[in-house]
Parts: sequence; C-alpha cells; structure tokens
Amino acid sequence: MIKIRRALLSVSDKTGIVELAKCLEKFGGEIISTGGTKKVLEEAGVTTTDISKVTGNPEAFGGRMKTISFNIESALLFDREKDAAEAVKLGIKPIDMVVCNLYPFSKVKAAGAKFDTLIENIDIGGPTMVRASAKNFKYVSTITDANDYANIIKELESSDGALSVNTRFELMRKAFNHTADYDALIATTMDEQAGIKSLRFNYDGGKELRYGENSHQKGYFYKQRDAIDSLYDMEILHGKELSFNNINDIQSAIEAVKDMADFAISVVKHNNPCGMACGKNQRTVFERAWEGDPISAFGSIIAFNKAVDLNTVEFLNLNNENKSLRKFVEVVIAPDFTEEALAYLQFHKNLRVIKYDPQKLNSNIDVKFLNGSILVQDTDDILYDKLECVTEATFDVEANKRLLEFGIAAMRQVKSNSIIIVRETEDGSFQQLGMGAGQPNRVISTKLAIEKSKENLANEYNGEDLASYIKEEFSKSILVSDAFFPFPDNVEIAHEAGIRTIIQPGGSIKDKLVKKRCNQLNMAMIFIGIRHFKH
Repeated sequence: MIKIRRALLSVSDKTGIVELAKCLEKFGGEIISTGGTKKVLEEAGVTTTDISKVTGNPEAFGGRMKTISFNIESALLFDREKDAAEAVKLGIKPIDMVVCNLYPFSKVKAAGAKFDTLIENIDIGGPTMVRASAKNFKYVSTITDANDYANIIKELESSDGALSVNTRFELMRKAFNHTADYDALIATTMDEQAGIKSLRFNYDGGKELRYGENSHQKGYFYKQRDAIDSLYDMEILHGKELSFNNINDIQSAIEAVKDMADFAISVVKHNNPCGMACGKNQRTVFERAWEGDPISAFGSIIAFNKAVDLNTVEFLNLNNENKSLRKFVEVVIAPDFTEEALAYLQFHKNLRVIKYDPQKLNSNIDVKFLNGSILVQDTDDILYDKLECVTEATFDVEANKRLLEFGIAAMRQVKSNSIIIVRETEDGSFQQLGMGAGQPNRVISTKLAIEKSKENLANEYNGEDLASYIKEEFSKSILVSDAFFPFPDNVEIAHEAGIRTIIQPGGSIKDKLVKKRCNQLNMAMIFIGIRHFKH
C-alpha cells in the first residue's frame, strides 16, 4: 500500500475532480495543480499548490509549458528505494499520484476544428506525466479516467488514504492504453490532413473461446475499446459458453432482422439465413421462418427483432415427452424475453439464450482482415435505389412494396451468388420460401432456390395435385437476385418453375436481351439499381 501524500491534478475534463481532491486532502494529501483545474479546486475550497512552486518556472508560451520539467518528471520517476538518497540530494520530493485526462483532441476534432486548433489541442506535458508515473506504478498511481474516481475514493476511504499495488497496476495498464489511443488518433488525424488514409484499431477484453472455426484452431473474442453497443456486451441469460461459430452466426442472424418493422425472425445456419419471415403475429412468423428449411434449422441460430413471449418459443417443443419432437437450436437471441419465455427456454440446459437488440448494430464500416492487409468498406445499408418495372408485363410495385422490401432485405443476408424466392402467405406474413447461396454459378443458385421452395411447398400441401399447387404458389412468389442476370438462362429456369416476377439490380450489357426474354415469356422484371453481394 502506498499512501498518497502528494498528488498532481491537471485535467481537461473536470467531472468529479473536486470530490477526488477533497478525499485526498482529507487524508493529508498535498494537491498540486495547474491552470483551470487549480481554479475549479480552489473555488470548491480545496487548498492547492501551484505547479510553478514545484517546477521553479512559470507557466509559459500560452500554456504550452506547465508541467514539463526536471523536478516534475523526477518526482514521478525516481525509484523510491535505490534512488532515495539521490532524490534528497537533488531536492526532489516524491509525487505519489497523477490525475490527468489530456487535452480533448477527439472532441475538438469531432466539432470540426481547423488545423491550428487541432495542433493546440495536442497534449505534450500530460502524456509525459502519465507515462512517467505509469512506468513507476510500483510507487505512483496514475488516473486517466474520471469513471475510476468513485472506486479510487472508496479504496482511499478504506485504507487511510492509500492505494494497493494491484490498483496501481490496473491504473498503469489503463494509462498506457489511454496515451496509445490518444497518440493513434493524433497520428491518423495528421495523416488525414495530408490526404493519407490510415487506420489504427484498439481492442481489449480478449477472452479465449473453446476453439476457433474448427477444433484445431484457437479462437478469441475481443471488444473494440470504448465501443457503444458492442456485440461483445451481449447478455447471456442461459446456456453454455458461446463458440467462435456461434458468435459469427449471431452477427449474421441479427443483421438479417435489424431493419424489419414488423415481427421478424431469421433462422441462420453456417452464416446464411436458411429461413426468414416477418409479419404481424410473432408465433406465426416463427413457424414460417422455420418452414423455410426445417432440416437445416436443426442446430441453428434464431434471431428475433422484438421481445419474445411464451407462446412464440413454445413452438420449439422443448419440454415434449417425445424427445424426437423437440426442436434443437444452438442459440436464441432477442432484445428481451418475458419471464415465462425465459423459464421455458431453460428446459434445454445447453441452449444459449442471449439478450441483445439488433437495432444496436450501428457500425458504419465493414472490415475484413487479410494477410498483412485490411479491406474496409461502408456497410450495405441501402435496400434499393429504385423499384422500376422494366418489362411489358406489369407488376403493382406500390401494392406489393412491403413484400419487395422484405425480399431484398432477406436476399441481402444470403452469401453470393444469392437467389431467394419469397412470398406473402395467406395469414399476411412474408416468407423466404427457398434460397440458393454461395454458388460460383448463378444458375445453380437459381435451381437450388427453386428445388428448396418446391420441397417446402410439398411439405405444406395436403391435396392431390401437388404440381398445380406449386405452379400456383410460384406464380404469386418473387425471385430475388443479388446481382444482375448476364444471360436469359435464369429467367427461363424461373419461368419453367412457374415464377412470374423477378427482382434484380440491372446494369448488365445484356439487360436488353434479358428483358426481351421476359417479355417473350410474359414475365415481370423489376430493377432495383443496387447490387447486394455478400461474400
């Protein structure tokens, strides 16, 4: 334990500084301070020592020189044991604590400050003090975050004005991260001023996962420091530890439902929504999403965009005496759960139940790390540029706009080449009827989407003329493509199945040929003007 006999307080953010200073003063600590901090403390009745009495020099050059001096840095850096005699000889009195949160460079930058203002808000003395005291954490406490004041005060109160080595070590770690982030922001800002694009990332809180994508790979999960609404902070209400693949699929699942206004549910397997639906009744929507691919839904990740009730999750049959009727899923994630719904989900001891609101997905960049390099792009957050029917066969865009938007949003989450088929069901829900994903050949994706849709229609039909039923349902469905059709082959395959309406971006040099074939087959085609590749 090191008792705080002398503390140097110099902060740009004055939040809570008076309370901390009064606590230090109560235990006999001398408060050394500068400029605006000194003024705030003295107005609150805290006795302070002006920094100039320690440095032996006045503040100079418009405040650029205040704390930088042999006396200050020595008082922070010298080893209290082996350097004690030399410190006495040099007249250096130890300083036991530094409280400093640096000039507000990030705030002035965010406010659009001009270059000269940015330069004046680069702190020099602050980082010097912080790094000196942090290096000497064995004897000196370094506080850079006002959010730590309360715990510091609590420890000081319980330890007669002293702080433990463990506390000093934790403060030291935060201090070096603080100055590293501060310098990184200045560096990238100066690059920006020079017209150079640069990035620096800061992640911490790394926790080891059971393994990575496969059992022979190690996996870790980190949080971007100071990120608001990070997926890292999702609340695990029940179930076993999340895996690398679980977390990756959770991101995909909540991305799929985050933009939906009605009840929306995605069923994700291997990073693709094998089932997706939205509508006015949550239980019905869940059933429709599950029907998109009941077999692939085994071991899937289920994401809801609204709070989940008991009636909805009872669809999983988790407490059915016949275990073969229970639906096995890995993760259920939603903004919230009723008490009854949560209790029901806990019938399955390993089922992960996660509380996280998809609306918190607010990142504006998408990042891919490559070998010694990085790709960065804007997030794909625009559904369409237009909804233009470009064929002789007409389609009522306005009357079917919600279905069109659902189809585009659902398609956007499927790996390219992506083809999905969507429909409006009799109960008014919108359903992903089938999808083809991740194929290098778009024709194969189209065939896969059609075959899966046929399979799902066969599962729901109880009549005698299945072929006619499939044709009828396909005639009311829409095929959605993530990119343009370079040839009419996909159109012909869709027409043969009975599909009458297609959505695609347009923009191919063969657009005229594709539209001509649609006209020959009396099919409607809608251009949206935006491609939605997702690799």
